[in-house]
Amino acid sequence: MLLADVARVSREVTETSARSRKVALLAELFAAAPADEAPLVISYLAGRLPQGRPGIGWRALAQDVPPAGLPTLTPAAVDSALTALTGVAGTGSQAARHRIVGGLLGAATAEEQRFLRGLLSGEVRQGALDAVALEAVARAAGVPADRLRRAVMLDGSLPRVAGAVLAGGAAALDAFAMRVGQPVQPMLAGTAKSLAEALAALAPCSVEEKLDGIRVQVHRDGDEVRVYTRSLDEITGRLPEVVEVARALPEPCFVLDGEVIALGPDGRPVPFQDVAGRVGSRLDVAAARAALPVAPYFFDVLATGDRMLLDLPVRERYAALARLLPESARVRRLVVDDADAQAAPAGEFWAETLRRGHEGVVVKALDSPYAAGRRGKQWLKVKPVHTLDLVVLAAEWGHGRRAGLLSNLHLGARAADGGFVMLGKTFKGLTDEMLRWQTGRLRELATGDDGFTVRVRPELVVEIAYDSVQRSPRYPGGVTLRFARVLRYRTDKTADQADTVETVRAAPGAAASG
Repeated sequence: MLLADVARVSREVTETSARSRKVALLAELFAAAPADEAPLVISYLAGRLPQGRPGIGWRALAQDVPPAGLPTLTPAAVDSALTALTGVAGTGSQAARHRIVGGLLGAATAEEQRFLRGLLSGEVRQGALDAVALEAVARAAGVPADRLRRAVMLDGSLPRVAGAVLAGGAAALDAFAMRVGQPVQPMLAGTAKSLAEALAALAPCSVEEKLDGIRVQVHRDGDEVRVYTRSLDEITGRLPEVVEVARALPEPCFVLDGEVIALGPDGRPVPFQDVAGRVGSRLDVAAARAALPVAPYFFDVLATGDRMLLDLPVRERYAALARLLPESARVRRLVVDDADAQAAPAGEFWAETLRRGHEGVVVKALDSPYAAGRRGKQWLKVKPVHTLDLVVLAAEWGHGRRAGLLSNLHLGARAADGGFVMLGKTFKGLTDEMLRWQTGRLRELATGDDGFTVRVRPELVVEIAYDSVQRSPRYPGGVTLRFARVLRYRTDKTADQADTVETVRAAPGAAASG
C-alpha cells in the first residue's frame, strides 16, 4: 500500500460529515492494506505515531521541498524514517533531524506532504476517531463490532487488534481476554456542568474526590507487580512506593485502578507537574523518592484472584475494593441514593474536596460496569471553571480538517511594561464557525506570515477556560495554563482590558499549582 492511498482517504474522510461514509471509506482502505501495515495505517489515520511525539520544530516542517511527481512512499517506509528520527541525538542532531524530515517530504507527493505535515505536527483531525475506525475494521474483517470493541478494550490497542483480526478473522479475537499483567484501557469520565446536573443524571451514584495525579493501573500476580500509566506505558521501576503497597496487601492477585499523588506538609496535594516530574524520573529513582515521596489512592478494582470484575456494577466492585484495601488507601467517596434528598450532603462533600486542594469530583452511576477505553455518561467529572481574558499574539495554520484555517492560538497576558507576555497555545474549544471567523479577523491584524505562523497585532481578546496555572520555564512569564480551551471571543473588550501576568499568577487554580 502507498502512503498516497492513506492521504487520499484522510482527505475524503475530512470532506464528508456522514459517519456511514467515513466508515465505508476506512473499511475499504483497511481491507486493502497488507496485514503487517494495517496497524500503521490505522494509527496514522487517527493522527498517532507509534514512536510518540517526534518533537519536530516548525522550521523542519515548513521547509520548502519540491514534491515528488509520482507516489512511491509506503507507510512502512515512513515508519522506518520516523524510527530513525527518534534515534537521533547529540551534536548535530537538529541538522540531522532536519535532513530526515526533508528527505521524507522530498519523497512525498503534494498531497502526501500535506498529510505528513499534519501527522508530524499532531494536527491530523479529520474525524477518523477510534470509534469510527473500529466500526470500519469490523466491517473490513467481517466480525461483529461489539466483539472487536471488547477485544480492543482488553488489549488496549486498536491497531494491534486490527492487525490480528484483519489477518486471522473472527478466530483471532479469542486470543484477547483480560488477564493480570496485561493492562486494559482505562474507563474515562464525561463532563457535567455542575454537581446538581451530574446527580440528577446518575443517582443512585457515588461522588468521589477527583485527584489531580498520575492515573495508574496496578497488576499483582504473586510477587510480580506491574504499574502502568493511563496510556498503558509500564512505569513499575519508577514507583517503588506503589509496588510496596501492592505487595503488602493480603490478596496475591488483583488489578487496581487509581491515582498517584504527593502530599505536602500541610496535607494538601502538591502541584501536578511536580508529581509528573517525579514519575518521569528514570535515572536516580531513590533520590527522586527521597525528594518527593508519592502514594497511590485507588478507586476501582478490575480483578481479584481469578475473578474478572469488569462487568460488575460500581457498587459491587467498590465492595470488593473495600475488602481488599484499607480506607486510607481508597479515594474518598459519598454514596447518594436520592439526588434531591441528599443534595446538601453532596454539596458539602464537593466543598470539602475543594478545600482539601483537589480539583473536583467524579460522579459514578452505581449500576455501571467498567467500560474500559470509553468516555461515557456513566461517569461524569465536575470541576470549577476558571477563566481569563487573554490576547491573541499569533496563530498557526491548521492541517487536515483545519487546512487553510488559522487554528493554534498563541495566548498572551498584559505585562507591567505595557507589552504582552506569552502564556502558551491552544486549539481546543474552537468550533468551525469560530475558526472561520478568527481566520478572517486575524488576517486583518496580521503583521507577518512565514507559512506556518501568522503574527498579529495584539488587539483581539479571547476568553480562555483552564484547569490550573502551572510553572513553565518555556514561557517568559514563568507560567502557563493547563488544559486551556477557547470559550468565546470578547469583542466587547480591548487589549488593555485583558488580564495581566500578575492576575494570572494569582488566579483561581494557581495556588494549587504552586
